[in-house]
Amino acid sequence: MDETDLFLRVSDIWLDGEAIRFFELRTPDGSSLPPFTPGAHVNVELGNALARQYSLVNDPAESDRYVIAVALDPASRGGSSFMHTQVALGDLLRVSTPRSHFELIENAPHTVLFAGGIGITPLWAMVQRLETLRKSWELHFGARTPQAAALIAPLTKLRDERGKRVAFYFLSENNRMMDFANIIGASPAGSHFYCCGPAGMLDAYKSATAGLPSEHVHFEQFSPAAPAALTGGFQVELAKSGKLLDVKQGESILATLLANGVQVKYSCREGVCGECETTVLDGTPDHRDAILTDDEKASGKTMMICCSGSLSKKLILDR
Repeated sequence: MDETDLFLRVSDIWLDGEAIRFFELRTPDGSSLPPFTPGAHVNVELGNALARQYSLVNDPAESDRYVIAVALDPASRGGSSFMHTQVALGDLLRVSTPRSHFELIENAPHTVLFAGGIGITPLWAMVQRLETLRKSWELHFGARTPQAAALIAPLTKLRDERGKRVAFYFLSENNRMMDFANIIGASPAGSHFYCCGPAGMLDAYKSATAGLPSEHVHFEQFSPAAPAALTGGFQVELAKSGKLLDVKQGESILATLLANGVQVKYSCREGVCGECETTVLDGTPDHRDAILTDDEKASGKTMMICCSGSLSKKLILDR
């Protein structure tokens, strides 16, 4: 979190789906909020140095509020539990300005969206934007049961009243699963594909889209993609300050920089928020984040220093 953060009041809270709580956030004085694009998220400070990333759910055309949705995770490490039990109407929350590594390509001839569980949240913002633009789109949404899923009502309305292609896949109903290969194979030429959901779903999606141009394949996840690189044994040179630091076994680059008084923006420490992305001037990163595409990782131009390490004896960073 940094000096550009916002202090927003919780103006409404509601439930939609089992254990999914929606929070409406507004400025205390009713002023406009910084704009956001569909697929964007904000970091929310939860106390005790804890921060979590939540997708913005509402229509990007709205300038007076942000809406986020939080699913209560039985294995919560503090984030969802805090939001469900400690946050009340009228509370002030420290919230970052919106940022995105999951951008909607608005001029695509056709857009195919895949959502699993709470992964529907950034895709619902995309649906609203695509509708405003009157673009061609379809959505495939999977969940355990209809009762467990959020946003079923507005999606069903789009399907039934406006003839939009919205397909639901519920494990409780004949164990129905998405057939990524067939759906993707039947899509018009030039389609762009988006996926947000649990790790297993993302793995299947990545496998099904492996042969497509990388610029047409988009995904987002809010769980670590791989264990952090903590083997150490290399040096980091900071080009701007001239500092040369040893990264020791068991430490991340981020932890090493912080321990040496280097000011760094960071939040999740897991490679899922993008806050600590850093330009690499020389050396070969050992990428462990869930944000950069395969092509971006192969280029070695940037890295997430909270979780990624080095495959070379030295990294030179633009800091």
